Amino acid sequence: MLELGVTLVDGKAVLITGCDKGFGHALAKQLHAQGFTVFAGCLLTGENGDGARELESMKSDRMKVLQLNVCSDQEVAQAVEFLKNNLKEPEKGLWGLVNNAGVSAFGEVEFTSIDKYKEVADVNLWGTVRVTKAFLPLVRRAKGRVVNITSMLGRMASPSRSSYCISKFGVSAFSDCLRQEMYRWGVRVILIEPSNFVAATGILTCESIEAQAEELWSGTSKTVQEDYGKSYFTRQITLMKSFINSGLKDMSLVLNDITDALTSKYPYTRYNPMEAHWRVRLTVITHLPTAVADWLYIY
Repeated sequence: MLELGVTLVDGKAVLITGCDKGFGHALAKQLHAQGFTVFAGCLLTGENGDGARELESMKSDRMKVLQLNVCSDQEVAQAVEFLKNNLKEPEKGLWGLVNNAGVSAFGEVEFTSIDKYKEVADVNLWGTVRVTKAFLPLVRRAKGRVVNITSMLGRMASPSRSSYCISKFGVSAFSDCLRQEMYRWGVRVILIEPSNFVAATGILTCESIEAQAEELWSGTSKTVQEDYGKSYFTRQITLMKSFINSGLKDMSLVLNDITDALTSKYPYTRYNPMEAHWRVRLTVITHLPTAVADWLYIY
């Protein structure tokens, strides 16, 4: 990680989506400790919002928690007004926007409903687009940073993860287009592409996997059920459950890369917080002929 440019932090404000738990919640605390004014967008606030209440309990004038469902045009518009009313110098704009809110899903193509594809894309892809479009005028004014949290699965496909991959590939494409458009404005658009941090974030749980499994099996046709078989399906669900405790349990790689993206004078365009074996796999799949990459990792 590059040395932090402390002069960039002083007086700067950052909006983070998805601060209820996981990366967003931990990042809000870390950026606040760095000296940023943090606008922490949470899906749940009030009695049901444990993450929001914890951030509010800091009782800091630099930690401002707001209701923000990235799928809601109304809540996003309200968030824009909230920031304009709470930025110390709104005419100087918003230094950083971190699009972190996201959901995870699994299921082979023949088991995944169209509604599930839409549900995942609505949060991960269209939520990112919606929030970015709404706040871009403020970011442009500050010549600031847009940091989009994608995934290694935003550049390489994976069996049983098509709904998630589609949404993250979309965010990658959106970010690349936006980056090219923003050069003339002095705005940096940066991608964070983590590997497997399921164990650290809790984005998947046994309960959520079982609920999705029931939805996948009951929602598909008898033909698909018969062709694949219940035993095959059960093995896939067991494999998915084993995934819960896999991967890195320390979020610091991701948090430090996001912090660098917001504070370095010369940030990378892409950050890849991941273990060496995932970095090798990502390089192989994105650079070698497809037939070779599939032979190595899929067949």
